Amino acid sequence: MNAVPPAPDELSALLRLLDDDTPTVRERVAQRFALCSGDLSEWLATQSRSLSKQEKSLLSEMLAVPRREALSRDWIAPSGGAAALQEDWESFEALLRILSDFIHDGISLRQPLSDALDLLAEEAAAEGVSTANELRSFLFDGTRLKGNQADYYDPRNSDLAWSIAEGWSNPIGLCLIYMLVGRRLNLEIEGVNFPGHFMCRIFEDGYPVVIDCFDSGQLHLESTLLESPDLTRPQRNLIRESVDPGRILLRLLNNLHVAFEKAGRGEDAQLVKDLLATLQ
Repeated sequence: MNAVPPAPDELSALLRLLDDDTPTVRERVAQRFALCSGDLSEWLATQSRSLSKQEKSLLSEMLAVPRREALSRDWIAPSGGAAALQEDWESFEALLRILSDFIHDGISLRQPLSDALDLLAEEAAAEGVSTANELRSFLFDGTRLKGNQADYYDPRNSDLAWSIAEGWSNPIGLCLIYMLVGRRLNLEIEGVNFPGHFMCRIFEDGYPVVIDCFDSGQLHLESTLLESPDLTRPQRNLIRESVDPGRILLRLLNNLHVAFEKAGRGEDAQLVKDLLATLQ
C-alpha cells in the first residue's frame, strides 16, 4: 500500500468516495485518510463542496486513527506524575493543547487552544478588564460562555478550544478557561476541587469568593458556603483549598474517560485511561 499521505487531488477524490458502501472501497478510503494528520479542517474550508452529516461522521471517524496516534506519541507525562506539575502551568497548558487536538473532530475549523485563549485575553484587556471579578463578568454574564446543560457529558466539553468557539462547556472546562485567561492578565484565580462540581475562587477586598462558572459565574461568599449544614468536614476542607494543575488534569481526564464511555467510544476511553496511568 502507498504509505505516502494523500495529496490534495487525491483528497478531493477520496471525499467523493466517502458515501460508497462497497467494503473494499470503504477500506481503501479509510486507509488513505488514516495517513493524514488527523486534522483536515483548514483544507476542507477551501473546498467548494459541503459534506453531508453522514459524510462528516464517516470522515471524522477515519481521521480519529491518526489523532489517537498523535496523542500517544506527543503525550509526555512529567517525571513524577501529576504531582510534579505543581505550579507548572506552561506544561499543563501544553497537555491541554494535545488533548484539544485529539478530541477535535478534524473537520471543524476553529482556532488552536492557545490562540483562542490569547484572543479572549486581548478582548478582555481591550474592554478594560483589570480584576478577576471583571473578567468573570466579561466571560459569564452575557452570551460568551455558558454551562452546557443539554450535553453535560459531551467529550468535547474537555476540548477548551471547541468550548471557546461554541460558547459552552462543563464546570471544569469553564473554570479552566477562566483561570487560563486570568493568568494571561496576571489575575489571581484559584481552582476549587469540590466533588461533582468544580468551581473557582477569587478575592474581593481580601475576602475569598467562590465562583460557579457553570451557573453564569454566580458569586458565593466562601464563609456562607462553609456554613451549610449539608457539607461534611472533608467537603469544607476542599472548599478552602486551592488545587494545583496536576490534580486539575487528573480530574479532567477522569471526566473525559467517563464521557467517552457514555458515548460508547471504548477505544478513546481506554486511551484516556492509559494517559491517567502515566500521571499516577
